Formats: sequence, structure tokens, C-alpha cells
Amino acid sequence: MWLSEFEIVLRDRVVACGAIRIENGRIAEIRDEPVEQADISGGGRLLLPGFIDMHGDMVEREVEPRIGVHVPMRIGIAELDKKLASCGVTTAYAALSFIGASVTSGVLRSEDHTSTIIDTMTAMKDDLLVDHRIHARFEVTFTPAVPMLQKLMDTGRLHLISLMDHTPGQGQYRDVELYIARIAKERGMSVAAASEVVGKRMAGRKGQGDVLNALQDLSARARARGIVLASHDDDTLEKVELVHGLGATLSEFPVTLEAAREARRLGMHTAMGAPNALRGESYSGNLSAREAYEAGLLDMLASDYHPASILPAILGLAEPRDDGLVAAAALTSANPAAALGLTDRGAIEPGLLADLVVADRQPVPRVRATFRAGRMIYGDGTLTSARNAQHPQVERATAGLELL
Repeated sequence: MWLSEFEIVLRDRVVACGAIRIENGRIAEIRDEPVEQADISGGGRLLLPGFIDMHGDMVEREVEPRIGVHVPMRIGIAELDKKLASCGVTTAYAALSFIGASVTSGVLRSEDHTSTIIDTMTAMKDDLLVDHRIHARFEVTFTPAVPMLQKLMDTGRLHLISLMDHTPGQGQYRDVELYIARIAKERGMSVAAASEVVGKRMAGRKGQGDVLNALQDLSARARARGIVLASHDDDTLEKVELVHGLGATLSEFPVTLEAAREARRLGMHTAMGAPNALRGESYSGNLSAREAYEAGLLDMLASDYHPASILPAILGLAEPRDDGLVAAAALTSANPAAALGLTDRGAIEPGLLADLVVADRQPVPRVRATFRAGRMIYGDGTLTSARNAQHPQVERATAGLELL
């Protein structure tokens, strides 16, 4: 199958108007010029590598869209799958929390709830559009979760682990007053009640025993299974050095520029949220993804909580740099593929999976079609076939069906 008349973003350059051939789900050939009688004509649209989303928090909200309101889990997961495909995501790491039920997390992020989500996603894997993997967000103070994590690793159902500490007063929530205000707003509490909740969390953290032994055991098992270990919300040089010593190779959402620099010095990959990059600021008042990118300290963009931000974030970051689209597109393709050990995807080049995103820049950045392993998993009906250009109405109605 030929896709022609696309602006193709390769690993090292951009082809202004070229074509690619797909065979057996993989990229077989790339040409720097259009071909005649192509199966799909791009009309000059962008062709990007499929987005590899290494951190997406959305699945918990899809199955519990409001606190205490649950939809059938299979319905919620299928809906998220559809949304991700429509946003250009071809590989998604579902970030699921191992934090235990609490006043601030409720059932949404309880261990039992998380376990059920993993079991359901695993059972549905072959019927989903996107390649879904499991990313464990492990709250280091919740050591009872360690046996479950070990079991998931042993059964091959865990692909990435993030070490987190969301105790107020450090990390993401260094500004305690801002955190109290946020809890009050989200939970409909008075500021005084929220302050009491946060105070109990901080006191509980001080009362925790040494978790270092548990972390060392967990990291050793992860390394033995080839599972990538990440750190979350690094805010000091000391924390970066600690997690690096435990075997973390990825720093998620570094809170300060100094922490990001230290992670880079130690050879760690850095990842930040696409919504942060799109908006130009962190909603928590922490490091801006744009600032990190301009400083040469950003390796990956993740959807975080809003997958529709990925494409416009890429295009926005591409504008001020000489290497433009090549460098920005790598944030969601080649770089996460390298960091996560995905050797069969991450770029448009012969031999790799034909995971592709067709997009428009104007009037707003918009994904028009998504391919996973050469199969169209999302299309909005705007692509046409060069073989029947004389009958675009007919072709527009049938193009998606021909490719499935």
C-alpha cells in the first residue's frame, strides 16, 4: 500500500512531498517524491511517527468519570482506546496508581481498583486499537503494594514503574498552601478541612519507616525483568542521585531546572507533560516544559491527563528551532522508543512498524488519521485515494473501509 503526497517527518530530516510503501504492517520503502496511483493521497498533510505515550492518567477517570460514579470497566477502557487513537497515540502506557485508598484518592486509586483495571485491560488487549501497556505509579510510602508489583512483574503484565512520593511539602506539592487550596476545590471542602487532611498526610509521612530496602528489592527485580524504572517529580539534586542509584533511567516531570540538569548529567532521560508544553506552564507552578526544551533538557512528551495536547505541543515546540519538526516529533516517537526499549517502532524508516499519524497544522492542529502496524485505526474521512481522484465523494466515503 502506498501513501503519497505527504510531508514526511523522518528521524533526521523532513521530506517535503514524498511517499511511503507499507507491506505486512511495516514500512517497506520511502521515496522523496510522490508516486502515481497511490492508495492514499495526503494532499500535503504531515505524516509523523505514531505517538508513544509513556504516561497517561486517563483510564482511571474513564471508568470513574465522577467520584463514586462507575461505568462498566470494559466500556470505559474501550472509550479511552478510541480517544487515544483519535489523538495519534499508537502505543500507550496506562499510568495506574498503587497508592492505597485515602481521603484524597478514594476508590479511584485503590490497590483493588487498580488490579481490576489491569486484569480487564489485559483481557481486552487483542481487541483494542492501540498497543496498551501498564505503567505502575508506585507511591513509595505504600509498601504493602510491593508484593502485587512483584507478582505483576513475574507474570509479564508490568512494563514501566515510576517511584513517586506525593507527600505535601516536597516534590510536585512543594507549595503546601497551593496544594491545600487545590484539595479544597476538588473535594468541595473548606480550606480548614483540607488543611487538616493535608496535615495528616504530612504527619503520616514522617511516621513512615525506612522504605529504602523495599525500593532496592523492587528495583533489583525490575532490572532482572528488563522493566524500566522511572522517578517522578524530582525536585532536588539529592533525590535525583538517590533514584539514579536505585536504577532509575528516566526522570518524569522534573520539578526544577536543576533537577533536570542533574538527571541529564547522570544519563537519565527526561519526560514532561504535553499539556504543560502546550500551555507553557505547569498547573502546579513547577518547571515549564518549554523552558526545559529550550534548555536542551527535555527528551519526551507524555499526554499526562490530556492526549489531545500532544500534536499541538509538538508543533508549538517545533516553531522556534532550526531542527524544528525533526526534534519535536522525536519527543513522542524515537526518544520514548529508545528510553523504553521499543526497538520495532518510533520512526518512519524501512523495517519498523507502520505506526503513523496524518495531521493538519491549520486552521488548528488536528489528527486526521492514525495507523497502527499499517492498519487505519482512526480516520475522519478526509483522506482520498489518488486512484480515483475524479470521484472524491465516493472515495472519501470508502477510503477507511478499504484499509481495514
